Amino acid sequence: MREIIFDTETTGFDPASGDRMVEIGCIELVNRVPTGRTFHAYYHPERDMPAAAFAVHGLSADFLAKHPVFAAGALELLDFLEDSPLVAHNARFDFGFLNHELTLCGHPEVGMHRMIDTVAIARQLHPGAKHSLDALCTRYGIDRSHRIKHGALLDAELLAQLYIELTGGRQIGLGLAQEEAKEIVRVELTESPVVRPVRPARVFMASAQELERHAAFVATLDRPLWLEEA
Repeated sequence: MREIIFDTETTGFDPASGDRMVEIGCIELVNRVPTGRTFHAYYHPERDMPAAAFAVHGLSADFLAKHPVFAAGALELLDFLEDSPLVAHNARFDFGFLNHELTLCGHPEVGMHRMIDTVAIARQLHPGAKHSLDALCTRYGIDRSHRIKHGALLDAELLAQLYIELTGGRQIGLGLAQEEAKEIVRVELTESPVVRPVRPARVFMASAQELERHAAFVATLDRPLWLEEA
């Protein structure tokens, strides 16, 4: 099963008020295992960068002005996403910005039926706990020491590790190992039996000559203990 873990960075919280997506990072998973394929892009938002947003991700208007607008790279992104389920943390936020950008350049929106929200999964598993990406990484022992500021690809990489943990973690590998062990057993059971030669039973009784030699040896012993009276 192919799934895409993704994260976005934006100029704010609400695309309806003019905020735009400025970065997207995607990680490909197949059967809950990262394949090494990624997609990452920065986009020129065609507007200023509010100070509050810059403080979060550090992407300035001058830096983004050197990159293409979303419409110029939309097809490349859609080709990577294909029709796979899309996993995000607080997914409605990321889906909202992604679909807003797609609509602006005349592409169909991504269906919400493809959405998998790791916040919703975490709330079911850990009700009442903190469900931020940082808090959940700490809970599951995922190293985020290199995360100084938010970054779409970096956060997608952390989220991929978290999603694997939330949906089975190491038990997935255990299950695969068990299946491999079953396969080995099936192979062993279907192999042809080993044919070994039939050997006659060995005789362990002493021969008459051996008994005679033993008696002669015992006769040479000086007062053996087993002949003394108790």
